[in-house]
Amino acid sequence: MDCRLDGQVAIVTGGSSGLGYACSEQLAAAGAAVVVNYHSHPEPAEDLAASINDKGGRAIAVGGDVSKEADVAELFGETLGAFGAVDILVANSGMQKDAALTEMTLDQWEAVLSVNLTGQFLCAQAAVRQFERQGRRDVSRALGKIICMSSVHQVIPWAGHVNYAASKGGIMMMMQTIAQEVAGKGIRVNSIAPGAIRTAINETETEGEKGEQLLKLIPYGRIGVAEDVGKAAVWLASDQSDYVVGTTIFVDGGMTLYPAFRGNG
Repeated sequence: MDCRLDGQVAIVTGGSSGLGYACSEQLAAAGAAVVVNYHSHPEPAEDLAASINDKGGRAIAVGGDVSKEADVAELFGETLGAFGAVDILVANSGMQKDAALTEMTLDQWEAVLSVNLTGQFLCAQAAVRQFERQGRRDVSRALGKIICMSSVHQVIPWAGHVNYAASKGGIMMMMQTIAQEVAGKGIRVNSIAPGAIRTAINETETEGEKGEQLLKLIPYGRIGVAEDVGKAAVWLASDQSDYVVGTTIFVDGGMTLYPAFRGNG
């Protein structure tokens, strides 16, 4: 029961690092042509695209700020120019600007909501429009697939990160509402909600003593790796999950089971 994506085209926003990088790699390994979107640093995205091409896959790197409608239009335009279609969107771009509530600036609040929530809205909107324009292709049972990148903090409050948690809670309801609206057209919309995942950007938080403290929040007993999320993305994009609509897949080792309450029920 291989999850194959042969002949399909995937856009991965924020695809040049962390979770987006892993999703890009895994989608390409499953046979999809991949558009690796980046915001401000082209080299990692271009290197990843080159690596995929060297392995016999198909990939390009495309810059753009997903919080800007014109940039999203350009991203989809370049994808169509290179590959002629869009079948999968992984709306992964995200950011954090952390501060205590009383210290958080309006700029910090708006920046996170703009990328994390508005960016996913704009990309999902563009994807649905493209799915409808191109019609059903003989590569998938669905007309198109959208995967939103959420977080365990769509349900777990996170003091000191009110902008981030609000954006992820918004993604949950946005995803479900879009899924409800477009499922009848044959478009599947779902989310992945990662928990603690070891990536280069959070190495200091997941290694050593801090890593040991973090493990107390993870019943399964290990910190996740980006490939855990990438594999979930492949499954959600494949026909193996064709009856999965409007669902959040928590890739968290059980973090949302609130392990601090073990023994206190």
